[in-house]
Amino acid sequence: MSALSTPVSGSVFRQFYALTKPRVVQLIVFCALIGMVLAVPGVPTWAEARLGLIACLGIWLVAGAAAAFNCIVEKGIDAKMKRTAWRPTAKGELNDRQTLLFSAVLCLLGSGLLYVWVNPLTMWLTFATFIGYAVVYTVILKPLTPQNIVIGGASGAMPPVLGWAAMTGDVGPEALILFLIIFLWTPPHFWALALYRVEDYRKSGLPMLPVTHGNEFTRLQIFLYTFILFAACLLPFVYGMSSWIYLATAVVLSAGFCLYGFWLWRDYSDELARKTFRFSLIHLSVLFAALLVDHYVL
Repeated sequence: MSALSTPVSGSVFRQFYALTKPRVVQLIVFCALIGMVLAVPGVPTWAEARLGLIACLGIWLVAGAAAAFNCIVEKGIDAKMKRTAWRPTAKGELNDRQTLLFSAVLCLLGSGLLYVWVNPLTMWLTFATFIGYAVVYTVILKPLTPQNIVIGGASGAMPPVLGWAAMTGDVGPEALILFLIIFLWTPPHFWALALYRVEDYRKSGLPMLPVTHGNEFTRLQIFLYTFILFAACLLPFVYGMSSWIYLATAVVLSAGFCLYGFWLWRDYSDELARKTFRFSLIHLSVLFAALLVDHYVL
């Protein structure tokens, strides 16, 4: 049978879907959605809601394309790490040609959608984010420097900026504040993961901070970053884009992150590193959800 007449089985669909790193992309789209909502005063009109949905789809497609491209570049590394050895590219279930074609189709569809139905600025910013993650971070920074997460975090911090640009056609200071929060959140989030996965990273040859500078140094960096992040999380209130609901949530969450950072620094265990990593996900999700609630309640 020819390739065109071969039915796509559910397992093959799941393999391609797995390439998009769904949980990561869901968080990206959620953060972009927060940027969209905050850019619109009051309850959005139907036209604004439709624009937001189209923008979310376009951003999801391009983010999925970047994730799939990442799977090609890192298939050898993924195969050495327990956390990623299940990926279809690492297991050889999908080859480079299939994955590259899939990535290209997603990127073209998402970019076209954003350019035609949203605005060119959002398309170019989203495409720049694709290049930043898939090429600058994955190909250049990640294998070369232990500061890969810090520098490469700029790509991961872009979703609220993309959402803001989608609804307004420009990038306001509010969007940059949201960018800063995610940018500063990224290092303690990923370094907590790297601490309890250090042997995986050592086997892979990636110069993650716990591999190059050791466990104790990394723990200190996480602790220090949680304080810088705490200050950044207060900026939406200071700038006037949120009120007391957000402020109270930000203080509690950020204080909790600082406590986890302190405990991790003073008395390390792999289990505590896992808890810190999980709390970091709660921190960002609930923080942005509080911005959303605050926006509509007050």
